[in-house]
Amino acid sequence: MNNISKKEAIKGAFYGAIVGDALCLGSHYEYDAQKIYEAYGRKPIEKFMSPGEQMGGTTHGIGWGERNYHPGKKAGGTTDYGDYNILVLEHLAATSEPKREFDVKALIPHWMNRFENGWGSWICTMTKETYSQVKQGLPVERLGGISNAMAIRHVAAYAYYDTEEEIASVARKTMFTHRSEEALSGGEFFARVTYRVINGETPADAIENVAVTMSPFIQSKVAQAIAKYKEEADESSSLHKEQFADDLAITSMARLWDIGRSEPIRVGKASPTEGTLPGAVYFILKYFDKEDGLNRALAANAMVGGDNASRSIAIGMVLGAYSGVSSIKKEWLETLEQYEYCEGLLAKLPLLQE
Repeated sequence: MNNISKKEAIKGAFYGAIVGDALCLGSHYEYDAQKIYEAYGRKPIEKFMSPGEQMGGTTHGIGWGERNYHPGKKAGGTTDYGDYNILVLEHLAATSEPKREFDVKALIPHWMNRFENGWGSWICTMTKETYSQVKQGLPVERLGGISNAMAIRHVAAYAYYDTEEEIASVARKTMFTHRSEEALSGGEFFARVTYRVINGETPADAIENVAVTMSPFIQSKVAQAIAKYKEEADESSSLHKEQFADDLAITSMARLWDIGRSEPIRVGKASPTEGTLPGAVYFILKYFDKEDGLNRALAANAMVGGDNASRSIAIGMVLGAYSGVSSIKKEWLETLEQYEYCEGLLAKLPLLQE
């Protein structure tokens, strides 16, 4: 256990996630890790990039084509994953007194307003579908589409709710655009892991302890990630000797997905939970006990590409909770576009109030 305060851990979880996401803005949906490596000067990313910066202004989202996926954003900004977490922070900061159960119905007007007024980021299919459902008057319990893409949005809740069951519930509720149990349980898994890390467990222990309480799907994906982490850590393995070992590790943990467009998607690097969950666990296990592990993990994840932003929320909140906000590179926090804004909102939440 690291000797950090609970407040330090909670803020570490939040900013680990947001900084990790912002590091992915430039390469989000670029599926060629070697292209990212060359574009960034043959070394891990060191600063925030604008969408497609140093890569011709676009990234190659296999199946969705080459484009600028976040046209309203600049270096230091966040992708849609970061945006959603800041949206939930805004909502909680506005309802901090009195403390209350999380209510999706109360969040919807704020979500609609943000969505209609310069969102700036990629708008996922499930967000579009849910927006249409709200316009049609569907009740909250019927919202969402069948997407197995993991979209963790609850990280501000650690500063508001103080039980694991409350956190697990908020993790599911904030993914109201999704109805796939794979996606919802993936978000719940990382919610519980992060809660336990904030309260003293190591990431490795929390991952194993939570996994055994969850579905066979979650258990199989965690076991897969642990095996891949151990394989890459073995200095005699062929994987360990590869220059792009992380890329190969991530892509090997899920199937190819032929969706009938330009070429098959490597699901291990894409949005579905079957790839994002073991991918995030792999990076957490590889770096949690290393010197400067949080920052190294966030950079390494960004360099792999694909839907690196989805993985970054899970990686950042678990490792940030473990090592604390003071472990995040100062220059990254200082150049995070909404740092001061988020600081003001976090200060309003019950568990971070002085």
